[in-house]
Amino acid sequence: MQDKNKGRSRTQAQMPAKIELKEYDGYDIYPYHAIGNGKISAGYRSLAVWLSGHKFVALDGYVGVFWEDVRYSLQAAFDDLRVSVKWVETADYLKHPFVVQKMVAPYLGVPNGSWGSRCKLDIEDFYNYEVVNRDSKYELTIILGTAAAIIAPEADVVYFDLPKNELQLRMRAGLINNLGADTVEAPAEMYKRFYFVDWVVLNQYKEKLIDKIEVFADTQWDDHINWIAATDLKASLLELASSVFRVRPWFEPGAWGGQWMKRNIPAIGKKEVNLAWSFELIVPENGIVFESNGNLLEVSFDTLMFSQNKMILGKHAEKYGYDFPIRFDFLDTWQGGNLSIQCHPSLSYIKECFGEYITQDETYYILDCDENANVYLGFQEDIDPAEFRKQLEHSRDQGTELEITRYVQLHPAKKHDLFLIPNGTVHSAGAGNLVLEISATPYIFTFKMYDWLRLDLDGQPRPINIEHAFNNLNFSRKGAIVKDELLSKPYVIGRGSDWQIVHLPTHNEHFYDVHRIEFSSSISISTEESCHVLMLVEGTSIVVEIGNGTTKTYHYAETFVIPAGALHYTLQNLGQSDAKVIKAFLKP
Repeated sequence: MQDKNKGRSRTQAQMPAKIELKEYDGYDIYPYHAIGNGKISAGYRSLAVWLSGHKFVALDGYVGVFWEDVRYSLQAAFDDLRVSVKWVETADYLKHPFVVQKMVAPYLGVPNGSWGSRCKLDIEDFYNYEVVNRDSKYELTIILGTAAAIIAPEADVVYFDLPKNELQLRMRAGLINNLGADTVEAPAEMYKRFYFVDWVVLNQYKEKLIDKIEVFADTQWDDHINWIAATDLKASLLELASSVFRVRPWFEPGAWGGQWMKRNIPAIGKKEVNLAWSFELIVPENGIVFESNGNLLEVSFDTLMFSQNKMILGKHAEKYGYDFPIRFDFLDTWQGGNLSIQCHPSLSYIKECFGEYITQDETYYILDCDENANVYLGFQEDIDPAEFRKQLEHSRDQGTELEITRYVQLHPAKKHDLFLIPNGTVHSAGAGNLVLEISATPYIFTFKMYDWLRLDLDGQPRPINIEHAFNNLNFSRKGAIVKDELLSKPYVIGRGSDWQIVHLPTHNEHFYDVHRIEFSSSISISTEESCHVLMLVEGTSIVVEIGNGTTKTYHYAETFVIPAGALHYTLQNLGQSDAKVIKAFLKP
């Protein structure tokens, strides 16, 4: 078995497998959804007992699972139960790593580059196999590993899932490989292959397999699993789709990271030098946590979308399918540094170059800031694109500082401002901010032009992408146009005795819009067949009551989602001062 202790460096503490039931007085880093007693089982022995009632089982699952540990732990339990087992491992059927590498190479872009393109492969493309049947000489035949259900289509299916943050920790520690690979590469190269190949292939496979799965298991802990029957999980997902929920957030340090989250979210460990990002709702990498008898079990967000996308997205489900289009995350530069000067790709560019179908249109909502905070946004009136590029390239090649405000406007930032960043807009969050980034879901397509000559946390220069940037920069967003079009101008669209709704208009290129709900006591809202993503941005805590009777308490800076299927909901203020809640939603 592998030494996995080194895999937990530079991150928040691992989510516990079992939790004491209690009320949190502040931001909860392990939000869970209680589903009643007796639904989530703990440990390999309990799963072995379940498996012993079957003859032929496929233990399938995601890349990054420690399959050797799964087999070792289950075999120990089977020995104790005196059950004879025939093991067949899907790894033995993988194509040669050289063949796999040649197959995936067209989707990985240039070596040491940041991006590839969304692959068009299927899980079957990675394997040479003949269908495996049960061996009647044994009481139980187990097919173990990713793609087990393909190799043994007649077997009962148990699916072993792994949260994306844990997968990346294992990747950085050199404990796992990409699908079909036999060597560990640099983390950036492995992540690129995960993002553009492995995750695409395995998410599509999970969607096709989901109705055959009888048990879901969470494998994020060392030498332990929690598991749930698929019928209980699907019932819980159905209930969630007409209620309210949070995903499990996670946090990452970065070159420009700050101290706001470390100071204001006490449950986060203090060992990090800083925290730059929070994955509040970046659903390709977030999971949903369920609780039963104190046992916690996390499933990937797409598990919810595969079964309930119409209830979640309502009238927008046909357009977005199983993809959740809105993203919430924090950018923490409080006592930190400036983000890079950057832009994001146009819709046509991201489709053609990277295989995505929506692009990275963003906004910066200033949740908190110091008195000197600012945001870089838009060009100066006299911008000369050729001169700007020449100076950027000189800075990159010679390591010279650039007086960036000669070219890019600098705007003061204050709490509750909303800065609009449609694709192609030059921008950066300056030091001194806690930015709530309300954005479209794509999240890795950032073209850096100038990064203040600093090194990343690993001591290496961060990539500069001037060519990509200049293929996308919109130089018409300059001068007075920036204040007219890219600084949101709030206005009241509804008012009651102790509440008002403020519209913070987004750019006409944004496919989502933003409201701020301000109230003293309570306010009722209809979903209007649309999903709402919300956060308490001022106040201490609120109660959310759904029409079906569900009530949940949320605290300052917590993101929560109300599906279209909830129909209507009430927000009740628990604090002494007025509450303010940001609501993002898809435009009609």
